[in-house]
Amino acid sequence: MIAPLTPPDNQPPEEPQHPEAAPVADHADHIGLGGPELARELREGALIALVVAVSGVLLGVLWNWLAPHTPLISDTRNVYLKNTEGEEAIGADGTFVLLCLGFGVLTAAAVFVFRRRGGIPLVVALVVGGLLGAVLGWVTGMWLGPTPDVAAHAKQVGPGVTFDGPLRLQAKGALLAWPIAAMLTQLALTGLFGPRDPEPEPPHWPGDPHAQQPPATD
Repeated sequence: MIAPLTPPDNQPPEEPQHPEAAPVADHADHIGLGGPELARELREGALIALVVAVSGVLLGVLWNWLAPHTPLISDTRNVYLKNTEGEEAIGADGTFVLLCLGFGVLTAAAVFVFRRRGGIPLVVALVVGGLLGAVLGWVTGMWLGPTPDVAAHAKQVGPGVTFDGPLRLQAKGALLAWPIAAMLTQLALTGLFGPRDPEPEPPHWPGDPHAQQPPATD
């Protein structure tokens, strides 16, 4: 009768090591949170957000140029709308929304052509840069437009003379049109034309009857 082998110091028997599992840990260490790949993507994302935000100046110039302005007229005491049934305020908001949608699509397409892939840092950069660009375009358009001091402007032109009112954005939700359009465009382009991840090979464990056997040698 043979006595069972007992590990020294009552330690449990060692588990068999599988050499196939070692590269998984190495791969996890390679793509860790502090890896150089993530740091590079964060730097590129910050640069993209800055460039997209600065392009909001062009948005403001186009908005001031294309948006309809509200005609005003004054007498010796008050300032009135020249056309009480005019829709210039709605037209200004609509023009801003359309321009933001166009800028969102163009900036996302340019980033995709430059990077040729997606990723969370790029999407976040487009959203943040688009929101900042929309705000910058809003402020720039108002600054380039007529003065917001309507009383001083009316006094300057004189009574009975038509002048343009200040350019204003009534619906502040229009500021979200740029980041939303950029995010959707980036996701669509990545899904349609982005690189595909290779299919992972199933692990082969020792003793697996379904594992592919090496070719026999003479």
